[in-house]
Amino acid sequence: MTHVFSRRAFMNSVAAGAGLMVAAAADDKTPIQGFDETASNTTKEKVWSPISDRKVRVGLVGYGLCKFSAAFGFQDHPNVEVVAVSDLFPDRCAELAKVTHCEKTYPSLEELVKDPDIEAVFVATDAPSHCRHCIDVLQHGKHVASAVPAVYGSLEDADKLFEAVKASGLNYMMFETSAFRDDCYAMRTLFNAGALGTLVYSEGEYYHYLDKPLDSYKEWRKGSPPLWYPTHSTAYYVCVSGGSFTEVSCLGMKGTMDYLEPANNAYGNPFGTEVALLRTSEGGMSRMTMSKDTPGLCGEIGRVRGTKGSMTGMNYEGLADISAIDLAKPPLPSTVDAGGHGGSHGYLCEEFIHSIIQERKPLIDIAWSLNMTVAGIVAHASALKDGELMKVPQYTF
Repeated sequence: MTHVFSRRAFMNSVAAGAGLMVAAAADDKTPIQGFDETASNTTKEKVWSPISDRKVRVGLVGYGLCKFSAAFGFQDHPNVEVVAVSDLFPDRCAELAKVTHCEKTYPSLEELVKDPDIEAVFVATDAPSHCRHCIDVLQHGKHVASAVPAVYGSLEDADKLFEAVKASGLNYMMFETSAFRDDCYAMRTLFNAGALGTLVYSEGEYYHYLDKPLDSYKEWRKGSPPLWYPTHSTAYYVCVSGGSFTEVSCLGMKGTMDYLEPANNAYGNPFGTEVALLRTSEGGMSRMTMSKDTPGLCGEIGRVRGTKGSMTGMNYEGLADISAIDLAKPPLPSTVDAGGHGGSHGYLCEEFIHSIIQERKPLIDIAWSLNMTVAGIVAHASALKDGELMKVPQYTF
């Protein structure tokens, strides 16, 4: 059986959402990739119903290039009160306060986390600071969510963050957008229903062409190893099956841009593209790619092949009758947009907030977050050794 949705139709539906929600780059003219993808396979048959009238008191930190603190709809969700906001730059902090309708500001995360009125913090600071900032939040007794990746290039940081989450007893969630893209959501739904069987093979591809590095705090984005930012790709296994990667062999190709010369970036990174072949905890195989210097199709694409059928984008083949399985995403509050990155933003916010209210682990908990992230760190190390097969640390929670 072949579903009527083709890969081309899927990509066209993504493009159709362009312009509905666009975050501008530093020149306020160039859209940031992903924010213009607002199409969402949200059910029209149901209406959002509150699970509680409780409002979680949230602090928002970081309003840089992507303006992420305001992008996920915390300020619009009925179960959230934005208590305070922060950014190191006063003008950005003031703008964040304005767009989130918040009166209280702090000059840094380190000051914001001391506020006793705050229950949870969303960390949208520079990637190299995610681990340190999230640990600080947890140690101040607050739930925490973070932009991707969970840690940046450091396996030691991964262990530190994992132990901090375990010791705190609090919720941690990484806001991986691919998890709530229409296709990944549908794949996870089918997998959980047993419709895909065991995953034999999966692929995730993240293409983000950059002829010059994006603006970033202390230039952290300039020349960074491609698979240190792996989770848009690796989500197409971890956020489908809940499994992990056990070992990896990765190859990299020399970058074509000046900033990808090892002498021109702080990481000594020579690669513009990295392709990793990984063994999964199910015994299957995955191929995960990140490329930043190949023009053409951009975005996140994934596919899975199981013992009972396969799925690419929203196109599935070989499956038994699955008409009883609802692949549409549930409704959101009328005040919350599904948002960018394939209509994922609003769902990530709601999942984090609901996990706190319901006193349960969030979907993308610390184990999923690190299993998506550390595989890319080890993959880059493998690429530097011309594809040497390397073991990947495992996290269960």
